[in-house]
Amino acid sequence: MKKHCWLTLGLMIATVAVAQNNTNSLPAIPPPVNSPTAEGAAAPAAAAAPAAAPVKHRNRAATPVKVAALKEPMVALVPGPAEVAVSNLIVRGQAGLRGEVVAHLFKGDAVTVLGQINLDKHKADEPAQWAKIALPSTVHVWLNGKFIDESSKVVSAKKLNLRAGPGENFSVVGILEKGAPVSGLETKGNWVKIEAPTNAYAFIAAMYLKQEAAAPVVVTAPTPTPTPVPEAQPIVTEPVNPPIAAIPVPEPAAVDTNVPPPPRIATHEGVVRHVGSLITPTEYELYDPTTDKNVDFLHTTTTNLDLSHYVGMRIIVTGEEGLAARWSDIPVLTVQRILVIDTNAVPQQIYRSPRAAQRH
Repeated sequence: MKKHCWLTLGLMIATVAVAQNNTNSLPAIPPPVNSPTAEGAAAPAAAAAPAAAPVKHRNRAATPVKVAALKEPMVALVPGPAEVAVSNLIVRGQAGLRGEVVAHLFKGDAVTVLGQINLDKHKADEPAQWAKIALPSTVHVWLNGKFIDESSKVVSAKKLNLRAGPGENFSVVGILEKGAPVSGLETKGNWVKIEAPTNAYAFIAAMYLKQEAAAPVVVTAPTPTPTPVPEAQPIVTEPVNPPIAAIPVPEPAAVDTNVPPPPRIATHEGVVRHVGSLITPTEYELYDPTTDKNVDFLHTTTTNLDLSHYVGMRIIVTGEEGLAARWSDIPVLTVQRILVIDTNAVPQQIYRSPRAAQRH
């Protein structure tokens, strides 16, 4: 009986040992008969694996992005009024996109063109033609307060730069001369904000301005037909000695009094300004700014020459010079040619002549 029990126990232990060996190492399952070989079966698994990410080469140069060139029409602006032709136009402290933004203008806004600057070097997306304009009156400028006399509130330096912001890193937008009065609106450190004077300037892209046909800087007007004005020409008489009886005096040659004298062509330099009197022969005169004396009254017979565009400019003017019919001592020059020397000879002021006020 005991022997039988021990045999049963040994058989059970052997069965358990065989079961443990089978669990720890299972035989490989062969592929089915109608399937590909084991090597071929591994191929789909490899194909199903995700593709490796492409290797980035650091030394390979990136493809440059091509910037479309700006299609800019040719513009030829002249000093004088102009109008903004776009809905929103940026005003900058320098000619070019490097200039900081100092203001915005809108469609229909009026500006005063001082000149045109064409950039020799510019980017493909940057305008090459820029208009230098008078800084809008709503824009303020900054100056260094170290050069302002505290007691008299005037500029103490010979020349003082006006800048678009409170610092030397901002663009220069004008100059004040020594003795110019200063009224500060705000201070930031050593810098003082003031209202922009009339000689302050800024820049905008020229192609976004609309300008009516105006007289060019150099104007050659047709020579008008001279009108004989007997009282406008001085008469010079020379004393004649009485004839000696022994010597016959020849009769003077006949003079055709219907032939007008040749016109006197003169050239003068000075500054143009409005005339402040209603009794003068014309609305504009040429004067010497150093003495403030009149050189000539200016007159034009052509409709395409507007003398108001030249107010405040130093010019050289050529034309026929004579005396007015009603004023025998007032010289009047009929303009034939104008050459602009300086567009800002004196600070321009808003002025309406009494003659213009009478018309309205």
